[in-house]
Amino acid sequence: MAAEVEVSGVTVTVEATGSDIVKDVGFTLGRGEVMGVVGESGSGKSTLALALLGFARKGATITAGRVVVDGVDLLSLPEGRLRRERGSRVAYVPQDPATALNPSLSLATQLTEGLRLPRREALSRVRPLLEAVGLPDDGAFLRRRPRQLSGGQQQRLAIATAIAAGPRLIVLDEPTTGLDVSTQARVLELVRGLCRAHDMAAIYVSHDLAVVADVADHVTVMYGGEVVERGTDRDVLTRAAHPYTRALLAAVPSATHRHALVPIPGRAPGVGESGRGCGFAPRCEHVVTACERTRPELVPGPSGTLTRCLRADEVVGTPRIPPRLTAKPAASGEPDVFSVAGLNAAHGGRQILFDVSFGLARGECLAVVGESGSGKTTMSRCLVGLHEEQDGTLAFEGRPVPAAAARRDNEIRRQVQYVFQNPYGSLNPHRSVESSLIVPLRHYFGVGAREGAKRAREALERVGIPSRLAGRHPAELSGGQRQRVAIARALVCEPKLLICDEATSALDVSVQASLVELLRSLLADGLSMLFVTHDLAVVRSIADTVVVLSRGRVVESGAADDVLSRPAHSYTRSLLAATLEVPGAPEPVV
Repeated sequence: MAAEVEVSGVTVTVEATGSDIVKDVGFTLGRGEVMGVVGESGSGKSTLALALLGFARKGATITAGRVVVDGVDLLSLPEGRLRRERGSRVAYVPQDPATALNPSLSLATQLTEGLRLPRREALSRVRPLLEAVGLPDDGAFLRRRPRQLSGGQQQRLAIATAIAAGPRLIVLDEPTTGLDVSTQARVLELVRGLCRAHDMAAIYVSHDLAVVADVADHVTVMYGGEVVERGTDRDVLTRAAHPYTRALLAAVPSATHRHALVPIPGRAPGVGESGRGCGFAPRCEHVVTACERTRPELVPGPSGTLTRCLRADEVVGTPRIPPRLTAKPAASGEPDVFSVAGLNAAHGGRQILFDVSFGLARGECLAVVGESGSGKTTMSRCLVGLHEEQDGTLAFEGRPVPAAAARRDNEIRRQVQYVFQNPYGSLNPHRSVESSLIVPLRHYFGVGAREGAKRAREALERVGIPSRLAGRHPAELSGGQRQRVAIARALVCEPKLLICDEATSALDVSVQASLVELLRSLLADGLSMLFVTHDLAVVRSIADTVVVLSRGRVVESGAADDVLSRPAHSYTRSLLAATLEVPGAPEPVV
């Protein structure tokens, strides 16, 4: 197949220091093909994605390379011509569709404003696209504003807007992060179908290796701004020859079996921190002296991939067998730390939750799962006292708990902590990371500035944030880093119950593995946890019990292994059917 996209030597450099964020990246991609780009936060994935559109964030510049799309080198174009080519030749779909959609404009305006066609003709072009992405194309729908759509609808609208002008390349940056498994499945099928139907090439950036395995034809693995492995999806994900790729795979949870997740030790190098040898050497279990002295080239490896490793033969020969974990026995006879009885909740008078009841024992993790709109977040906000229209009985350590947080005493507010789904909105943008953690320490424990700074930095290190970032503001952090700060802020309060609302959805697999193992250790120390998520693989990894919500009602509940291995309700079976797995994942051993 003739190449639609030819990328060569792309390098993005920090202007102030001359250090490279992305170094000499290249690949080719045919018509209708999808390239998955994976790696930890800070690996350069999003910087590369933007560079493919000829764009670099403030303080950085594209210093070398070619991005040839359908015969035109975008990086050689003058700025005016490049702006015109964005949309018509190359398009972009961001992680958060809300940032790509103007809240004050109608859907019709946003779909057609980039087409430079008369209104009627433009609408006639976009209506088939709306049908293709599973959205209505009638006038009433087109008159809506983005806030009137669900998250999944917003994402599909963003994709329709991106392809309206008929680009030859579409770049998608984490487009399914935060979506439930059913909506994610529909979006992935949409991406595959659109690439085939419109003969488009696609770059799909993601931290979710199971998603990449499902949607991509080829996979590029990035570390420290470099490509460390590249090949077909099957070769990279089932026969990886680079230690970093294998380490990422070892951190991936599975919905079919419970095993210990293995975080990658240490941290990814910052910009300009790589030495003269292999950039992964400080974290690699296969490292030898030559790795620290010699910078490996990207060359054909023993498993059919291109790999940047001096010891690829030894790596391929090492089996991957994750250790199996057994679920904890159900708590018997112990009083519940937190209990819910007959909980009902409404929005604007419309009932959302119906007679929800459950108990949570000391040291137990209860997962609440279901599609978007099932009532998961409403329920968790009721428990923490942030939802007004509710009735029912809440009890903490046997004592009744008022519904409103304002009526709860200070000690209950400290002991029941909440980690919000959206890290962008849960941290004060005007406070430094350290200051955000010192506030609750001062409020609940009365600590001074010096002791508060010490505890804050210890908490940051505990969740994988280097203490050197303590002085930064939220805008200077990645989405995954912000979420880890939010978790650290909850943990400094020394809670007895932690309510996590999709707390790991924005994290790459290694950081997610670190946090899951951290949370598992806290459970062993007696912390109770309510874990709201759409990720059934994470549920299998950490949860003891599961509650399945559908349209505000509990349709199934029980021990995690029973619900996930032998689901009784058709809705639970449908969620499991939509859950993706990395192909060829090794079975764990006891």
